[in-house]
Amino acid sequence: MAVKTQLSVFLENRPGMLARACSILSDNGVNILALSIHDTVDHAVVRFYVDNPTKALLLIENEGFYVLEQEVVVLDVDNRPGSLTGIAQKLAEADINIHYAYCTATDGQVHGCLVLKTDYPDRADEVLTEVP
Repeated sequence: MAVKTQLSVFLENRPGMLARACSILSDNGVNILALSIHDTVDHAVVRFYVDNPTKALLLIENEGFYVLEQEVVVLDVDNRPGSLTGIAQKLAEADINIHYAYCTATDGQVHGCLVLKTDYPDRADEVLTEVP
């Protein structure tokens, strides 16, 4: 588990915008490790967790996109029933609110990746890494 930097990029909600943002990163050797898209009528917020957030931030800003940095907790989770329940319960007991989260795993994966946005990412990381 670790506190990492996530980028939130605001894109016009129209065809080709995500492809443009992704190509800016990939053409410059930045790997997208996870993403989430929240759409509205006119715009979408694309949350990128990448392997080089500083480089990605500079590239995206240079293209004129509006981008924000946030600290998030990124962790591997067991791909089994109850994994997310345990995480949510631990954070609730520590009075840490989850603003949003995104994760993924396929049927064959032993672990998935979970990205959590909280008010207190360092404390959330600490709570989730405590030995039970």
